[in-house]
Amino acid sequence: MKHAMIALLLLAAVPAFAADLPTAGRNYFTDVELTNQNGEKMRLYSDLIAGKTVVINSFYTTCVGICPIMAGTFKRIQTALGDHLGKDLILISVTVDPETDTPARLRDYAKSMSAKPGWYFLTGKKENVEAALHKLGLLVDDKENHKAVILIGNEPKGVWKKAFGLATSEDIVKMVEEVVAAQ
Repeated sequence: MKHAMIALLLLAAVPAFAADLPTAGRNYFTDVELTNQNGEKMRLYSDLIAGKTVVINSFYTTCVGICPIMAGTFKRIQTALGDHLGKDLILISVTVDPETDTPARLRDYAKSMSAKPGWYFLTGKKENVEAALHKLGLLVDDKENHKAVILIGNEPKGVWKKAFGLATSEDIVKMVEEVVAAQ
C-alpha cells in the first residue's frame, strides 16, 4: 500500500542525459533574478539550483488552504535533513503573489514557519516571478489556483521528481532522502 502511494506521488523521475548538466540546467531554468526574504537578490539557477538538491513549492502568505499544510511538510523536511539544509539541500518557496508578498512580509512568514537558514522564500518583479514559476511548472493565472505540487531535484545528478504537496510529510521526506542519495 505504501509503495503504491509513493508510486502515485511520483509523477516524474527523469534523469537528465545531457552531457553537460550545468549548461542544460542553466539553459532550461535560466538565471532570472528573484529576491529572498532578507531582500537579497538571487538568481534562479546559479544561486539556488546549481550543484544542489532542491525542494520547491509555490505559495502565498495570505493563503489559508493548502499553503500551511505544505509549509508544515517543509518544516518536517528541514528537521529530518537538518545536516544537509543550507549546504547541499535547500528549500525554496516561491510566492504566486509577488505584489503582496514583499521581502518584509516573506521574512515575517519565514519566522512564523520557524524557517532555518537554507529555506528561501522568494518574490521579485512580477515578470521575473512568473518566469521562474513557468520554468518550474508552477505558473497559474490566479493565486487561488496555485498547485499543490512539490518539486524535488538533485541537479548534479539530473534526478527530478514531482510529489503531491498534500501527501504525508513522511512520504515526502522519504522521497527527498531518495533524491538526495541519488547515484
